[in-house]
Amino acid sequence: MITTADILGAASVRDAVECLQGARYVDGRRTAGAAAASIKDNEQARGDDPAVIALARRIRLAIEGHPAVRVSVRPVRWSSFLFSRYQPGQHYGAHIDNAVVHDAWGSPLRTDISFTLFLSDPQTYEGGDLRIHCDGEARDFRLPAGSAVFYPTGQVHGVTPVTRGVRLACIGWIQSEVRRADQRALLGDLETVRNGEQSAEARLLLDKSIGNLLRMWSEF
Repeated sequence: MITTADILGAASVRDAVECLQGARYVDGRRTAGAAAASIKDNEQARGDDPAVIALARRIRLAIEGHPAVRVSVRPVRWSSFLFSRYQPGQHYGAHIDNAVVHDAWGSPLRTDISFTLFLSDPQTYEGGDLRIHCDGEARDFRLPAGSAVFYPTGQVHGVTPVTRGVRLACIGWIQSEVRRADQRALLGDLETVRNGEQSAEARLLLDKSIGNLLRMWSEF
């Protein structure tokens, strides 16, 4: 799992919240599979709203341009984004996202990585933690607005009940250049070392190793 604290700045978060406050919403179960629909209770901004479409585009550019995302996630294809709203009593039970979803043009893509971008100030609501089950334990995330969590799509996760206020978030899925999480992690470690203080010879050797691994593992 990867958490990033600065995907969106304060002004961009305010613009996103203002846009979503004026959006029209539908029952979130419309985008859930048959099993997940019975445990999903939230609302989602209509995806055909031009303002919501423009907001999704701005957020994608912000995520795509973030250095940590480029190194650790290596996105090559993106799903359509969903903007969820949870009000008191609403939640999303433990579930697993679909292995294949669709991009903005309706083409299928493999879901390697899921993300949640928090848009509400955590002081304005209670509950609403993103709960991810990993290695036999549950980890709860309730990050500052503008921060995001990226995690392998195959992990069980959910959203705990909101007990006060409103929780807004953007969620989506990414097909990575490198399918396996352990391989992405290894490449990220090597790039971190390469970007530190290294001799020219050591940097050249790291460039060679990273390039060769990408040729072995990259998928487009």
